[in-house]
Amino acid sequence: MRTGPIRCQEAADAGDLRVELAGLHGDTAVVTVAGEIDLRSAMTLRDHLTAVVEAGFESIVIDFEQVLFCDASGLNALVALANRMRADGGGVWLAGVRPAQRRLFQITGLDRRFPLCERVEDAVAQAGPHSLGR
Repeated sequence: MRTGPIRCQEAADAGDLRVELAGLHGDTAVVTVAGEIDLRSAMTLRDHLTAVVEAGFESIVIDFEQVLFCDASGLNALVALANRMRADGGGVWLAGVRPAQRRLFQITGLDRRFPLCERVEDAVAQAGPHSLGR
């Protein structure tokens, strides 16, 4: 259940990375990420996703369609988020993951950790049917 404001309501830039709160669907937040997630930008990603968690959302859908590159530091930030969300009874879904990143998730076994959806709408529906239309 949401309890407070989201500090990252404005889009944030970290070099080649852009993180933006794109939508709210009940207790599910949709965050759009664009650019490259690497050692230099992973902290920005982590900080903005943490702000969404601290606002009290039960689920987060991350729109990955515009992510051009994601290295191990980016994966680490996502795993830390998923661990925190699961501990609080929530979850993280990824939507629009490009084939190269999808292969990375499969090689690392993280495709079993993160549901990978083709579209944001599909991820929101999986995150909680009760969240649609709210």
